[in-house]
Amino acid sequence: MKKQNIPKEISALITKEEIKMFQELQIKIEELNKKTNLTRLVNGDDYWISQVFDSIWPFKSFPNINFDNKKFLDIGSGCGFPGLAYAITHPTSEIYLIDSSKKKTDSLKILIQEINFKNKIHIINDRIENLAHRSSMRNNFNIATTRAVSNPSTVSEYILPMLKREGLGVLYCGKWTEEESKNLNKTLEILEGKFKEKKKIFLPRGKGSRNIIIIQPKNFCPEIYPRKVGKPEKKPL
Repeated sequence: MKKQNIPKEISALITKEEIKMFQELQIKIEELNKKTNLTRLVNGDDYWISQVFDSIWPFKSFPNINFDNKKFLDIGSGCGFPGLAYAITHPTSEIYLIDSSKKKTDSLKILIQEINFKNKIHIINDRIENLAHRSSMRNNFNIATTRAVSNPSTVSEYILPMLKREGLGVLYCGKWTEEESKNLNKTLEILEGKFKEKKKIFLPRGKGSRNIIIIQPKNFCPEIYPRKVGKPEKKPL
C-alpha cells in the first residue's frame, strides 16, 4: 500500500496514536480483501473519510453525552465500521460486534488478533433477531449502533430491545426527510422508545451528507420485538 497523506479533517479529530491504529487497520483490511471481498472503501478518502471519519464524528459531536467506558454494540458490523473505529477512539469501552455473515465475523476475529486493541472485544456470528431474545444480551448495552444496515424504522426494532433503560441508539442515515421522521416516530411509539437528538453534517471531500439520529428507550421494549428473522426488514413497523 502506498504511503497516504492523512486528511486534515482526521488529524483534527483524533490523536497520532489513534491515526497509527487506523493505518494498521487499513493495511490488515486490504490484506484480507485479497482473499475475501470485505469492502471497496479501503484507499484514500474512501477509507479515511467514508469509513473512519464517518464512523467517529458522531461520538465527537454531542458534547453533552459521555461515550467513554460503555458497553457498546455494533449491529451488522461488516469489516468493523463503526465498531472498531469506536473501539480505537474509546479504549475503555467493552465492544460487541455482531454480523450474520460468517465471512465477516471470521475477518473481524483476525483483525482483533493482529491489532493491539485495548478494549475487550466480542465477535458474534448471528442474527440480531435471535440475539435480542437472549437474556444475556437483551437490555444490556449503553450504546448500540447500525450503519449501512437498513432503514431507520427497521434498525430501531433491532436496537431498542438491546439497550439499558438509560442507553442510547445511534442511527447513521444518509438523506433524512419529513416522511422518514414521521415513520420513525410511529415506530418508536410502538417500541416504547423516543427521539433524543439529530445532527447533520456534510462529510469532507465531497463525500455526501450524513444524519445521525439518537434514540433512547422510554420504557423497556415489548418482549415480542424484534420480530422473527427477516420480518423487520420486509415489514417495517
